[in-house]
Amino acid sequence: MSLISELRMQPAVDSRASWDAPASMRLLLSAAVIFVLLCGANLATPLYPQLQSSLGLGTLGTTVAFASYVLALMLGLVSIGHWSDHIGRRAALVTAVLVGLLGTLVFAGAQGLVTLCVGRALQGLSVALATGASAAALRELLPTKPQWASRFTLLASSGGVAIGPVLGGALAMLPGGMRTAFFLQGAVLLALLIPLSVVRARPAIAPAAFGQRRNALAPRPGLVPAQANEDFWLAAGTGFLSFAVYGFILSLAPGHFAAVFDLRSPVLVGALAGLPLLASALSQLSAVRGRQLQAFATLSMALALGTLLIGVERAHLAVVLCALLVLGVGQGLTFRSAFAAAVDSVEISAHARTVSSIYLITYLGSALPVIGLGWAAGVFGMATGMRIFLSAAILLAVTLAVVAWLRQARTKENFRA
Repeated sequence: MSLISELRMQPAVDSRASWDAPASMRLLLSAAVIFVLLCGANLATPLYPQLQSSLGLGTLGTTVAFASYVLALMLGLVSIGHWSDHIGRRAALVTAVLVGLLGTLVFAGAQGLVTLCVGRALQGLSVALATGASAAALRELLPTKPQWASRFTLLASSGGVAIGPVLGGALAMLPGGMRTAFFLQGAVLLALLIPLSVVRARPAIAPAAFGQRRNALAPRPGLVPAQANEDFWLAAGTGFLSFAVYGFILSLAPGHFAAVFDLRSPVLVGALAGLPLLASALSQLSAVRGRQLQAFATLSMALALGTLLIGVERAHLAVVLCALLVLGVGQGLTFRSAFAAAVDSVEISAHARTVSSIYLITYLGSALPVIGLGWAAGVFGMATGMRIFLSAAILLAVTLAVVAWLRQARTKENFRA
């Protein structure tokens, strides 16, 4: 089989049944994989209050279950994020879908915290493998339009994360509850495997010679392209802040918002959590430009976070909705600017590695701060823990806005010189 040959880094054996798909279909498949995987990974967001009750997780248990996905994703970005360069984009995407399917089924049948974490960890590994492969495939399919490749990558990623919570809440209303949602997710992944399995694979960009295959697939921590260092760290810092905030919104916030605003419908809880992510996804399509766009967008995040804190403490739902909307738009614009600057400055051959490295630090924001918040909420109470968390996020946002402003001002001066 062609897929087996790709996984063994051998020349692919083309079958008469293989499909030489046009570039437009390859674009759609590459974006669909990361979109569906991230959508499925976030179906559980509005269901965490129910899982807390049915499995007796508690606040810390919920954050551990959430963090198991993020930590596995980070480990995967370090250990397997570069595999698509050697085994080919198609083989990496098929493998990611298979691992994601297994994780979805394990999570759907979880009876305790351990199996819950195993399912989430498998989902994290699948997203890790698909992240670099999907982004690099889009870049290769749009060689003359790198900005559109970056935009499609962010749109597919943020769109999946945004729709997941809303879809999870809606599907949970069907007979069978939350398990129905995950089994339907599994069916979509199975359907996605059909075109992926028959499409004719393109050669890997860095196939390993015989005897060097194990070394090629070995983990490669700390791979940051030297020529993109400054842009890289600004993008990674912006991503860290973004996902720290979204980690809170996707894990502990649903239960806290449900209690503060007396929301009993999973659909409403999912919609509230998904609002900033949906706003972020839609902002990827905007034509907003500006020399200091990144600085102003990051500053708007800081203002939105402060407004969110006030709105929750005073139980004003309208204020919270406005804050979440502004937060999402600001995050989408600033991360789009920072991400594009970082990945556009490297060669295509380093694209998958750069994207994986950016997301490694980005997803670290969804792990450590959220676990710390879970601990603080257990010790000091959710309200106090949230104040500490959001105050730290505001400080980081202001710092990043200043750095982005100075970076752009320095670039302008160098251009004049």
